[in-house]
Amino acid sequence: MKTLLFLFLTLTVFAADPLTHLERCTLVKADWSDGDSFPIRTADGKEITIRLYGADCIEWHVTDESDARRLRAQRRYFGISGFGSSPQESIEAAKGFGGKAAEEVARALAEPFSVHTAYSDARGDGRYKRFYGFVTTSKGEDLATRLVGLGHARAFGVYRETPSGDTSKEYRASLEDLELKAAKKGLGAWTATDWEHLPVERKEERDENAEIELAQGDGGLAAGDKINPNNAARDELMKLPGVGEVTANRIIEARPFSKLEDLDAVDGIGKQTLLRLEPFLMFE
Repeated sequence: MKTLLFLFLTLTVFAADPLTHLERCTLVKADWSDGDSFPIRTADGKEITIRLYGADCIEWHVTDESDARRLRAQRRYFGISGFGSSPQESIEAAKGFGGKAAEEVARALAEPFSVHTAYSDARGDGRYKRFYGFVTTSKGEDLATRLVGLGHARAFGVYRETPSGDTSKEYRASLEDLELKAAKKGLGAWTATDWEHLPVERKEERDENAEIELAQGDGGLAAGDKINPNNAARDELMKLPGVGEVTANRIIEARPFSKLEDLDAVDGIGKQTLLRLEPFLMFE
C-alpha cells in the first residue's frame, strides 16, 4: 500500500499541466518575431507570445551576449560556422536562414490556426513573458514538425505530451527523424552545411561549454543568490553550476519540483551535481 501511495504521489507531482485548446488564433506581426517564438491573438482578443515545443530556429535578432552565444551554437550545430570567406559572412548567412524560418511561419499561419498550451513559462530571457505551446495550422499540420522538416529548425528544446497523446519522448524522436531527413535532402539551413567539418564544429561547442563551466566554478550566481527551478527562465537556470542549455531545457520539462532530490530524475543531473546545486536553489 505504501508503495502504491508513493507512486501515486510521484505521478501527481510530475504530471504535466493539462493543455488548453485555443481556436481561431491569428498571428500578430512583430519586428522581433522569429520562427519558434511569436505573438498571437486569441479569438477573444487576448495577445500572448508562444514559444514552440521541440523546435529551435536560428537567431536572427541578436541583441545581447546570450543571443550571440546561441547563434554561434546554432551555426556550429548546422555546420555552417565556416560558411563564406569570413565569420561575418557566416553570421549573416545564418541570420538569413533565421529570417527564412520566420517567413515560413508567416506563410503557414496566414489563416486562423489553433494553439494548445498549458501556459507553462517559456522565458529564455527572464525579461520576456512567453508560453510554451503546440501550434496547428489551418491545414492541420504541427508547425514545429513543418519547420524541422523543411530544415528551418533543429529538433531541440523543451518537449511534452502532444495534443494527440504522443509522449514527449515520441514527439522528440519524430522531430529528430525529420531533422535527419531534412539534413540528408539539404533543405533549409542544411544547404550550407560543411559535412566534413561539422563534427569538428560540434566538438568545439562542447569543449567551449566545458571550459566555460570549469571557469565559472560554482556557476554564474553570487554566494547567497538563490533561484527557484520551478519558475526560473532558461538563461537563469544556465547560471547554475553544471547546467548548460540542454540540461536547463530538461529541468523545464520536468517541472514542478518540491525538493532538491526531485532533480535527480532529470537527465544530466547526478548526485555530485545535486550537491553543487543545493546552495543556489530554493523551493516555494
